[in-house]
Amino acid sequence: MASGRGSNFQAILKEKQKGNLPDVEISHLIVNKRKAQAIKIAGKYNIPYNIIESKGNTRTEFEKKILDIFKEKNIEIIVLAGFMRILTSNFINIYKNRIINIHPSLLPAFPGAHAQRDAIEFGATKSGCTVHFVDEDVDSGPIIMQASVNLEKGETENSLSAKILVKEHQIFPKVLQLLCSNKIEINDQNIKISSD
Repeated sequence: MASGRGSNFQAILKEKQKGNLPDVEISHLIVNKRKAQAIKIAGKYNIPYNIIESKGNTRTEFEKKILDIFKEKNIEIIVLAGFMRILTSNFINIYKNRIINIHPSLLPAFPGAHAQRDAIEFGATKSGCTVHFVDEDVDSGPIIMQASVNLEKGETENSLSAKILVKEHQIFPKVLQLLCSNKIEINDQNIKISSD
């Protein structure tokens, strides 16, 4: 599910194309914005997609349309790749521990929509990205994997975002492969990744 440029979506598709995600099958894209660049990426890789706009739908209608598609297509795991809409607890419970998201900070630090700006304003010397399971709260689900970057003197929101994005493109596909190959165990907030 995506709302914008779809760079993480593309990173996953590239890793799949290289043969690095043997247990992952990317079967559908949902976007909630008609101008999302992720649509072009889906076209390039022959991934079917639906545009279900947030506007004009109540939250319940919006989510029902998505859930109906996922049920019809037997979707098992949902990847939020820059999807800028908070999902309801009803939606999350249907896919409990099967929705992953990537966030541009080392959670629990700097949750929310302006993580890079918040890190700079705070004076952090390190930031990065976090892949986590989605729960009912914003950016608070169990953490699966993180990657860090250093903040340099004079770091801007754009320069930090670019640095973090490189790391996002590395760890998001890795986590998806681990999840699809049943190597991630979750017990409450505790995550165990098996190495075999």
